[in-house]
Amino acid sequence: MLITLESVDKIYNSGAINEVAALREIDLTVAEGEMVCLQGPSGSGKTTLLSVIGCIFSPTSGRATIGGRRISRLPDHFLTRYRRELIGFIFQNYNMLGHLSVLENITLPLLPLGISPGRREKMADALLDKLAIGHRKHFIADQLSGGELQRAAIARALINNPPIIVADEPTAHLDGKLALEIIDLLAEQKADGRTLILSSHDPAVSGHPRVDRVVALRDGRISSQVSAG
Repeated sequence: MLITLESVDKIYNSGAINEVAALREIDLTVAEGEMVCLQGPSGSGKTTLLSVIGCIFSPTSGRATIGGRRISRLPDHFLTRYRRELIGFIFQNYNMLGHLSVLENITLPLLPLGISPGRREKMADALLDKLAIGHRKHFIADQLSGGELQRAAIARALINNPPIIVADEPTAHLDGKLALEIIDLLAEQKADGRTLILSSHDPAVSGHPRVDRVVALRDGRISSQVSAG
């Protein structure tokens, strides 16, 4: 699913003394089925850019479209609907509810859709088995290791079968072996036809053979784009 950003700016606290221009004049196109890695120092705008692509919030100015649908300047309830339909978002800190079970966390995105509990569990079981975490489905999230939490977060992102996966530093809290396992799991989603946009400082991510392009950001602007491979 084609993603296009044209002259996108994102300003926090516009007009205030603490105004921050997080994104400036971003022009970016991500083709359907492409796997793109965003790089840059902290504060460069990576997470904000992922949040715009992921329909978490609209840009301050400019045009953003996904699959021909303009998402810029949409009201929040429309952004929520598009996010539910189009995006699987994997957060840097997992965003799992620690007091809920793995099964409950993973099936949360299905609750607004009116799917029966039995059907929700079957959908979750298929993903949990694929991600080798089925034996943990009744554990509460606070009992999981970092690698298990990341697998659960991936399962939650995939539960709605979204065409686009957005991942913010998906290997940040993992050791080398686990990081490679997680990036391989994400790369498999490309083989299934999904579009992936990841941010990462990890060379194992940017150097992965399935990554098509590395986009570098600095001070809210794209400083370079390099085809991988």
